[in-house]
Amino acid sequence: MERKHWTMDFHTLYKYICQFCLSMQIVWGLDEVTFLNPPQEPLPDHHLEVLFSCDEPATVKLDCIVTFDTAITTTVQLRQWRCVPGKPNIKTLELNLPDWLVYQADGIVPDSQWVLSCILRVSVRYSGSDGNEKSTTAQDVATLQPKPFFSRPVKQYQLCTAWSTQMMHLRQPFFKKQCPLEQETVHLLSSIYASTGESFGITKALEPYGSEVLENLRVRAISFPWCTFFMWIFITRHCQDRTCGIFYHVDSHNNYGTPTLFLTNSGQLHIQIHGESEKSSAFLSQFKVPLNEWCQLSLIFSGKTVTVSMVCFDKEHRTFESTENILSHTVILDDTEGYFVIGGGKYIRGVEGYFGPLVYYRNRISPHGMSDVVIPDVIRTVNLTGWLQTCQDFRLHLSLKLSSYSLMRAESGSCFDAFHKWMVNDRQRLKSQCELWESTAPHRRQATKLAKLLFVKHGGKRISLAAVGRALYSLSLHKLGRVRSTGVVSRILPLLLQAGCLADNRALHMSSVLYSTGLGVKKQPIKAWLLALLAAQKDDRLALLHLGYLHHQGLHGFPTDADLAYGYYANIAKQTTLDRHNLTLEQTFVEAVYLNNDEMLNLQTNEDHHIFQWLKLQAHRGAADAEQAIARMLFWGQQGVSPNIQKAVRHYERGAVQWGDPVSMYDYGIVLLQGHGVEKDIPKAVTFLKNAMEKGFVPAINALAWYYERFEQDYKQAAQLWEQADLLKCPEAALNLGVIYSQGLYPGKTADQYMAYKYYLKSAERGHIRGATLLADFWTTGIPGHVNRRPSDAVLWVKWAAEHNGYLGTVLRKGLDSYLKSDTFSSLLYYLMAAEMGYAAAQFNVAYLCEQNTGNFLDPAFALQCMWKYYNLTILSQHPDTYAFIKMGDLLYEGQRDGQKDLFSAAQMYKLAALRNEPQGWYNLGLLVEEGYRLPLSVLIELSLSELYLADNSLLLSALYKRCRDSEDTASYLPCSLALFNVYLQSFQKDYSTAIKLCTTVAMVAAPVVVVVIVGLLRRRTLSLN
Repeated sequence: MERKHWTMDFHTLYKYICQFCLSMQIVWGLDEVTFLNPPQEPLPDHHLEVLFSCDEPATVKLDCIVTFDTAITTTVQLRQWRCVPGKPNIKTLELNLPDWLVYQADGIVPDSQWVLSCILRVSVRYSGSDGNEKSTTAQDVATLQPKPFFSRPVKQYQLCTAWSTQMMHLRQPFFKKQCPLEQETVHLLSSIYASTGESFGITKALEPYGSEVLENLRVRAISFPWCTFFMWIFITRHCQDRTCGIFYHVDSHNNYGTPTLFLTNSGQLHIQIHGESEKSSAFLSQFKVPLNEWCQLSLIFSGKTVTVSMVCFDKEHRTFESTENILSHTVILDDTEGYFVIGGGKYIRGVEGYFGPLVYYRNRISPHGMSDVVIPDVIRTVNLTGWLQTCQDFRLHLSLKLSSYSLMRAESGSCFDAFHKWMVNDRQRLKSQCELWESTAPHRRQATKLAKLLFVKHGGKRISLAAVGRALYSLSLHKLGRVRSTGVVSRILPLLLQAGCLADNRALHMSSVLYSTGLGVKKQPIKAWLLALLAAQKDDRLALLHLGYLHHQGLHGFPTDADLAYGYYANIAKQTTLDRHNLTLEQTFVEAVYLNNDEMLNLQTNEDHHIFQWLKLQAHRGAADAEQAIARMLFWGQQGVSPNIQKAVRHYERGAVQWGDPVSMYDYGIVLLQGHGVEKDIPKAVTFLKNAMEKGFVPAINALAWYYERFEQDYKQAAQLWEQADLLKCPEAALNLGVIYSQGLYPGKTADQYMAYKYYLKSAERGHIRGATLLADFWTTGIPGHVNRRPSDAVLWVKWAAEHNGYLGTVLRKGLDSYLKSDTFSSLLYYLMAAEMGYAAAQFNVAYLCEQNTGNFLDPAFALQCMWKYYNLTILSQHPDTYAFIKMGDLLYEGQRDGQKDLFSAAQMYKLAALRNEPQGWYNLGLLVEEGYRLPLSVLIELSLSELYLADNSLLLSALYKRCRDSEDTASYLPCSLALFNVYLQSFQKDYSTAIKLCTTVAMVAAPVVVVVIVGLLRRRTLSLN
């Protein structure tokens, strides 16, 4: 109590001292103002006391000066009052600070920016003769410590608020405030990427922070980076060029930025750092990256100090290396400028191997030391090293067998090679990390036997392990072709795996599909992923497609990553362009043939088929269309005809020379120009192309322009012809104009990437594969100031381009041929391979084959699951077949998956079919209504039948069955008409049932009387006649 009393006395004494001082100031003609009890922080309802005096009439102003984290300062005027000369006065007032400074935001109280400082200021001010403030003669300030948002009180409202205000107050964003999610730790790659060592990789770009606090920190750290990059890498082969890309930053001027990390041909790391004033530094690591080991590379920036470290894992053994470099110049790292690349790109080839998770700490150095490094779960689960060790064991086993066969054929008495003796007797077996059936001896016996047969077949000459792998794959296909039950597949799978181990990528991919789908084996998505990664790393086109689709859709629990999917799709898309100019017998034109389409199936032919023979007869008689069709079938291998380029050229020649057909002239000119199936003859080619152009065939204009550009280097003439063809909507012309704009070859104009982009866009929209690929390349990186990054759209374009690859066409053709030969299992297997690559027609055909299940060769549970999965994937495609909507609706209606009918979803499926004018959709909607299900209003609105929502069911049924009847499908006319007649009949019976009953009763009562009368009349007539 004594202390409190002393405090009160001191406060009173302080006031008296201030009054005394002000009195002295009045004597001397001084102005003064002082806070007597300023608060320590912004408080509600604080009673503030201000002691003030003035020499002349003046104004006392109370302000609040607030500074935000954005460096913006604002002044809020709180109060002002008049000061009259005389004795000092004490003003007591309620301090009304802004609500956003005192309370939490709740929908009524507005949210504010982050407050860094808050100052109360009181001042004595004089006005001039014109009314404006002239001077400030005295002031006092008090610093308030702003409270964090969640430490502030919630405002209690005394009066009733409006209903709209109450609703805003109850909204979730204000009811529970959450900090916006910020990617301070960025996972640039959270999966595994198989790098082929080509100019393809993963492109990533970062956005500025949404939080202005974090963004200000990031901007300030551009010239003093304080960050960490962690990346996992598995190198299978050292760089074949001077340097290969691991991870690098490309700025907006297409220069290498910070950081740039390459692998040299000696195995060292090349680190390049960009500084201010165009200064750059580069240095090599003192260590080398080992082969066939998972290693974590770390790149740590702490101002001018750059530390590169590596931790590698070889079984249970761990090695650690580190290099530190202190730079003489400032390091510049702006992670929102340009983009980052993992692997290869436009300017450099990537390393050969695999990339694991890559994490970037944007504004901090990770607290984890190198001793804390553990292999990520995704790497440990896929067990790449386990597979390679088992393969190494198997290859060594087979090499020994082949060596022993060679030694057995040697002359008797010859000495064994010392190394061979060591391998046979003293070699240590490697620890297997694969399943039992992959390493047990019985399954190796067949591979050993096959190797011996090949050895004998080649007359005792040494054969390669790759040759044994190809033979194993052929044997596997032969066995699979004789399968009549899926139970046999598990016995054939080891042969496929052994073939894949011996470097047959086709076997790896087929094994991956079997594990992914569970066809005859236990479904193992991780194992399937591993096998696909192994094949894709060796540049197998089908595996690249498979992985692209896997990460594009996020199937089997893998993360959806458009940039990762683009890395795979871009590779196969570029190869598709090259493959179409280098045709082989392994390629076939991609055709989307649906197995439920009898018309398309009837068009399938071969050289002995009556359709092909009829076309040959018509072509011989001078029908240009028939000549073109035969040549196209033979050149591209379409409609079941085996590719034969030489025969195709002969048909091109006959159409051009004998019939004067401009299309054939163009085609013949192209093969002469490029030497496909015929000896190259450029003058002759130009002649035919000019003749075709004179007859108005637009592609010939583009071809002639290409000739002038490529052979004459006449860019002016080429550009004129391309401009002419582009006006006529030629896709190749738009592509070529884009190329010369990009390379700066357009006469009189400098390189213009934006103009190139616009032409690539036109070319892609007109259906050109290479145009789509180049357009996607722009969309994945963007053009600063012109084109933003559009990774989700980019991946769609390269997916579309990749799906034109001839190797995919061969798989589709094998599936179709097997179906036409009634080999249902082989057809299903090949279509499954294409379906797992994301090809919509194949997905539909898989579901259709599972639905048919001819001969019950599939387990019913597998068949049902297969239908669910692939019909569902079909309807998610860009142009789904309407039959898939009907079947998905039927499955939902029947509750096949979980035993529960889902009539709402079934109606949605039938609606989508009906909107495509499919009569079965209208008919099934009618059946739902007849069963008493009320169609949702949303469905009726989309069907333009919303006015019938509350109407009688008979009116809705009439409308549905009328649309079913009036569709263009003649086969549906009769059933839809009968259903409509039944509706009319039931409606008639309902409306006139009372009248019908009354008439029936009257007829029954009157019938006897009528009979008596008629009999009487007949008797009278009889008597009169007599």
